[in-house]
Amino acid sequence: MPVEFLGIAATNDGSETHPRTSSGAFDRDYTLKIARAHEDNGWDRILFAYGSGAPEPSAAAAYIASNLEKIEILLAHRPNVSYPTFAAKTFATLDQISQGRLTVHFITGGTDHEQQREGDFLPKDERYSRTEEYIQIVKKAWTSREAFDHEGKHYRFADFVADVFPATEPRPNISFGGSSPAAYAVGGAEADIYALWGEPIESTKEQIASITASAKAAGRAERPKMQVAFRPIIAPTEELAWKKAESVLTAIEARTAGGAPLTRRHSLTNPENSGSQRLLDIAANTDRFGPAGWTATAKATGGAGNSNALVGTPETVAAALLEYYDLGIEILSARGYDLFDDAVDFGRYVIPIVREEVAKRDRVA
Repeated sequence: MPVEFLGIAATNDGSETHPRTSSGAFDRDYTLKIARAHEDNGWDRILFAYGSGAPEPSAAAAYIASNLEKIEILLAHRPNVSYPTFAAKTFATLDQISQGRLTVHFITGGTDHEQQREGDFLPKDERYSRTEEYIQIVKKAWTSREAFDHEGKHYRFADFVADVFPATEPRPNISFGGSSPAAYAVGGAEADIYALWGEPIESTKEQIASITASAKAAGRAERPKMQVAFRPIIAPTEELAWKKAESVLTAIEARTAGGAPLTRRHSLTNPENSGSQRLLDIAANTDRFGPAGWTATAKATGGAGNSNALVGTPETVAAALLEYYDLGIEILSARGYDLFDDAVDFGRYVIPIVREEVAKRDRVA
C-alpha cells in the first residue's frame, strides 16, 4: 500500500508559537520558498488552507504550480464563497495550470461566527447538506460534456456546460474532513480522501469504522482513502525533542495568556466543531498516547485544527506514524511550528524512514 506525505503551503512564516515576520499575510518569496522546501525534501503534496480574510488559496496555488514542477496541490475550499459551477471552472483551470496536480479539499465549516464573516448564516446541519450537493455539482461539471440543468435544495441553474475541464482523468480527487455523524455521512458518500486530525489509535480506528459504514450505506464498494494529521516535534535525542516540545508549549501559552485566541477563527475554550471537541476530550484524559503522541499542544490551542503533536527522534516519530499506516492510513499529514525548518527536517529525517519501512512491508506482502 503506497504512502503519501502532505505538508503546508504557508503564505507567511507565522505559527502558533510566533507572529509572522512579514508586513502582510501574503509574502510572495516565503510562499515559494516553503513550497520548494517541500518539493525538494520528499513531500508529495502541500495544503493551501482557507480562512476568511486570508490570502485567496487558489491564486496562491496557481502561483506555486506555475513555479514548481512536481509538488502536488491540495486546495481548501468553502462552498459558501462561490457558486459551484464557478468553482468547478476555477478548479479545472488550476488543474490545467498544474498539469493534473490538483486535489480539492471541501470545508463545510465548523464555527458559525467564522462562516458568518463571509455571509454564511446556514446552521451546521444545513451546511453539510449544501456541501454534499455542491460536491455533486462540481463532479458533474468536471465530467459532463453535455449541458445539464440542476434543481436541488440549495442550487438551481439551467443549461450549464463547462468549456474548461481538468487535466486529470476522469477528474481530480475530492478530499473532505470532519468528526461528526453528518460529516461521516457526506464524506463517506462523496469523498475520495477522508482527512482526520491525529488522535490515539483506538479513537482513530473508531472514526475509520464510522466512515467505512457511511460509505457502505451510500452504496460504495470501498471507503475513501484515509489521511491523518499531526504536529511533529523532532530532535536528535528524546531528551532534546522533549525540551523542544516544552519550549513550543511555553511559546503557545505566552501568546494565549489571558485567554487571547491565536486566531479569530477559533475559541480557546468552547470550540463549536466536533473535531476540536474530541481533541480537548482526549487531552482532558491523557497527556501522552502511543510511542510519541502528546496532547498538551491541543489543549493549549483549544483543540484548534491539527494540534496533537508527535514528539521524539525521527525514528520514534516514524514508528508512531507507521502505526497509523498499519491501521490503513495512506496519507500522513504533518506541519511543524517552525514551518520552513520543520518541513526540511521532517522531509530529510522522518519521511525516508517511513518510506523504507513501507517498502519492506510491501515486499513481505
